[in-house]
Amino acid sequence: MKDALQEYRSKRDFSKTPEPEGAEGAEAPFFVVQEHHASRFHHDLRLLMDGVLKSWAVPKGVPEQPRVKRLAVQTEDHPVAYGSFEGTIPPGMYGAGTVTIFDRGDLEVTERIDDKIVFEVRGERLRGTYALVRFRGKEDDKDNWLLMRTK
Repeated sequence: MKDALQEYRSKRDFSKTPEPEGAEGAEAPFFVVQEHHASRFHHDLRLLMDGVLKSWAVPKGVPEQPRVKRLAVQTEDHPVAYGSFEGTIPPGMYGAGTVTIFDRGDLEVTERIDDKIVFEVRGERLRGTYALVRFRGKEDDKDNWLLMRTK
């Protein structure tokens, strides 16, 4: 069985970073958006699916208005415990910078196919239905998605 968190763990030295090492696990479906003040500020969107937090870096932030499209670059899966992580990743470590929670709440995935995920979030700041649609085009765009809020 493949370890869904192998890539996550390979990028971190847990003796130096406060990030949770974590494990795959089940919990009530939730989403979290974290502000990540790294070398470039961005939001990290994380959706609990398949026992891990599926993750996307959103450089311009999660759109709050319908039909606004934002680039979302898929990153490695994160452990469920990362959904409550806030802290500073030390300089020299992968993702160095400060992570704070922007919003967190309930998640309902209503459609999920290879190139599309439609989901509803119910947080304190974000509420509504969103879609992630994988780009088609150049081979190196395989991890690029568009994130948009629907009606």
